[in-house]
Amino acid sequence: MRIDLHTHSNRSDGTDPVDVLIAHAQQAGLDVIALTDHDTADGWTDGRRAAEELEIGFVPGIEISCKLRGISVHLLGYLLDPSQPELAEELRIVRDGRTDRIPSIVARLNSIGVSLTVDEVLAQATGTPSVGRPHVADALVANGTVANRGEAFDRYLADGRAGHVSHYAIEPGRAIDLVRAAGGVPVIAHPWGRSSYKVMTQDTIAALVADHGLAGIEVDHQDHSAESRATLHRIADELGIIATGSSDHHGAGKIDHELGVNSTEPEQFERLLEVAKANAAATDAQVPEAYLP
Repeated sequence: MRIDLHTHSNRSDGTDPVDVLIAHAQQAGLDVIALTDHDTADGWTDGRRAAEELEIGFVPGIEISCKLRGISVHLLGYLLDPSQPELAEELRIVRDGRTDRIPSIVARLNSIGVSLTVDEVLAQATGTPSVGRPHVADALVANGTVANRGEAFDRYLADGRAGHVSHYAIEPGRAIDLVRAAGGVPVIAHPWGRSSYKVMTQDTIAALVADHGLAGIEVDHQDHSAESRATLHRIADELGIIATGSSDHHGAGKIDHELGVNSTEPEQFERLLEVAKANAAATDAQVPEAYLP
């Protein structure tokens, strides 16, 4: 059984429409796919419909933008109620903050001689409720400034680069609390990838488990070395939490993140479903169900 618990559509910063993403997942031989667009559940209805038509398992999820001591950390929330008022408001603020910084990013790039307009960025963001740095990167690709998203981030958009502008994000502990209050399962995404390794230490993970009820960590991910994966598996075992694996697929938006390149072990997925059942029972949230044909 092949299970990929972290993917994106064009409802956030992926490049594939939801139905196309689900079709590609079936073609890739996946048995279960989770749709985890950034800070939005907009693709869930279309995702479930496409999954039912193709008879592939579907898990609704969200990837929530967080910060800890100024460092970006992402939290995956599975099988949660996105209409819970506190969570819905936080997600709205995050989306608005991401979109509102686009003119500032464009102005910073213009100031160093990079040709770009806000309209060019918006043209790359069809179908999404919020516009982010990946859409700026796509606009830079479209106008010939860079060859791909990776080059755009490396040269202009990553933390510390000339075009980087910070945006609002909540601390991971609060995000975990909100996911659990919404009946969902909180899992830290790629804890030792990008810059999050600077703050997501073993002690930090242990504290999030003890103080907030963190349910798991994403272990098998393209941003993690073999050594990191082995250590993270050990940490998950010692803390008694779930260890997931996934592609973090963005369509053409990321290279080397093909669907199913990493996967979650079936027994770990079963544990996630059990936690979802328990967390849902502990709230009055209207949680969605996974589709598992």
